[in-house]
Amino acid sequence: MVTIYGYVRVSSRDQNEDRQLAALQEIVGTEKNIFIDKQSGKDFERPQYKKMVRKMRKDDLLYIKSIDRLGRNYIEIQEQWRVLTKEKGIDIVVLDMPLLDTRRGKDLMGTFLSDIVLQVLSFVAENERINIHQRQAEGIAAAKARGVRFGRPQIEPPDHFESIVRAWERKQITVHEAIRQCGMSESTFYRRLREYRSEHKSA
Repeated sequence: MVTIYGYVRVSSRDQNEDRQLAALQEIVGTEKNIFIDKQSGKDFERPQYKKMVRKMRKDDLLYIKSIDRLGRNYIEIQEQWRVLTKEKGIDIVVLDMPLLDTRRGKDLMGTFLSDIVLQVLSFVAENERINIHQRQAEGIAAAKARGVRFGRPQIEPPDHFESIVRAWERKQITVHEAIRQCGMSESTFYRRLREYRSEHKSA
């Protein structure tokens, strides 16, 4: 008996998978056979994808919305396609590209056309991934040039930092108490302490 599966992937946890889910739910029927990963498409080290592949048996059917939802790595998309269709013997349907339906055209010409379309779309998917990373890098560089700071905001020392340091140096309080009064982590405290000493030494 053929079991129908659906696979959904979004690149990050804050992206919405509803559009893909809506397209697959009517076809697959049961949500337990729809597997969702919120992860980059750069490789196939994805927990839900791996779980789905383990469950699949020969002649099962897999639906995906578009080829870039399967992945965005040119070589690995084609390798996974080969593993799924040739080694596991399942069929794949890409909803946004009707030519990528392995149930059709299983003769030489049909296979040849599908392979060409798969190669082109795999290339486009990876090229878009590269472009996304390039745009992100350019955006970060431009933001840094404007003075935008990334990462966690720096914790500034309290107004009475000097008196805390002096009390600690005189052994009136422990280092743990000094850190607690400053509201910092240990590493931040020592970094601020080095900066404080450097500033006062130069002064």
